[in-house]
Amino acid sequence: MFEANLARIRTHRNNIHRFRDLLRSELSDFDREFIEKRMADEQTALDALMTETFPVTFPSLKEFSSLSSMRVVS
Repeated sequence: MFEANLARIRTHRNNIHRFRDLLRSELSDFDREFIEKRMADEQTALDALMTETFPVTFPSLKEFSSLSSMRVVS
């Protein structure tokens, strides 16, 4: 399953890169809107898949600094 998720992640990333390249070209307003929507859909799917595949969270810098200032004194 992990291997399959990695393949899906690569596919979504490749699609996003392809859409970015297309957006750099000359497009009609209709085509541009369509590609922007597709790219947003791909990004949403990629974000969900990344969260599912790599469910690790890291504390923010603010949380980290407050944790390091709370030292245990014995």
